[in-house]
Amino acid sequence: MRSNRFLAVGAALAIAAAGLTGCSSDSSDTSSAPADGEKVTVKIGTTDADQLAWTAFADKAKEEGIELDIVKFSEYPPVNPALDENQIEISKFQTINYQAQYNATADKDLRIVGSGEINLLGLYWKDHTSLDGIEGEEVAIPNDPSNQGRSINVLVQAGLVTLNTDAPKLTPTPADIDAAQSKVSVVPVDAAQTTSAYNEGRPAVINNNFLGRAGIDPKTSVAADDPNSELAEPYINVFSVRADDVDNATYEKIVEIWQSDEVTKALEEDSNGTAVQVKRSKEDLNKILDNLTEEYR
Repeated sequence: MRSNRFLAVGAALAIAAAGLTGCSSDSSDTSSAPADGEKVTVKIGTTDADQLAWTAFADKAKEEGIELDIVKFSEYPPVNPALDENQIEISKFQTINYQAQYNATADKDLRIVGSGEINLLGLYWKDHTSLDGIEGEEVAIPNDPSNQGRSINVLVQAGLVTLNTDAPKLTPTPADIDAAQSKVSVVPVDAAQTTSAYNEGRPAVINNNFLGRAGIDPKTSVAADDPNSELAEPYINVFSVRADDVDNATYEKIVEIWQSDEVTKALEEDSNGTAVQVKRSKEDLNKILDNLTEEYR
């Protein structure tokens, strides 16, 4: 039971309605995929509407007979409640991890209809091209709950950190690290300060959104998480729906469109090559979701 680590998610529900405008519930029947020549409209919520991938996504969907009514959100907290309250039909903005936190904290059962991409998280070390000489170093990691556990697992995958035998596999904290068996130690800092640590010559796990601001090339990481690893599974971005819609054929078609070559190319441009498309069955995705939700309760 680790729900106390995610009180911010629950608190954010109180302001859920603030970030959403123009959300009527009118929509066409989308229970089956559109037949040739048929058009359907789907109301989809996201925080990323201004990205190139979303333009390519909407264009490709239109070719397939699906008009995406894109509802723009300025922040994460209002999106899941809007989905729960039928203000939107489907969303694409969050990782499995974030959705699990919401389900556990709000006592909801949003489901996953398909996968999108995973944004790789890397370890950066100024003026170094490998892990040679890193033993004994202090590594700066983001201190927020969502990224802290993932950052530690980046170091686990790189062979730099060993966890205690009773540590939670997917959501470890610094207290779960076996210092005697590890090659490096970690120093949690505000995520925005990881680039300062990097510029001071210390290795640091840095979120993608801070790389560009600091002028750090994502391709210079000395280690990164493996998108095919179990440890990276919580960070797959997903398409979320209400439980009754998990087998909706139109929504399944929308997932296929996101995985198209056109959207993938735009996604790579948006992310400077750090986003990797992941194709997993909804059964697998919902199993991961349920396991994480139980851990957060």
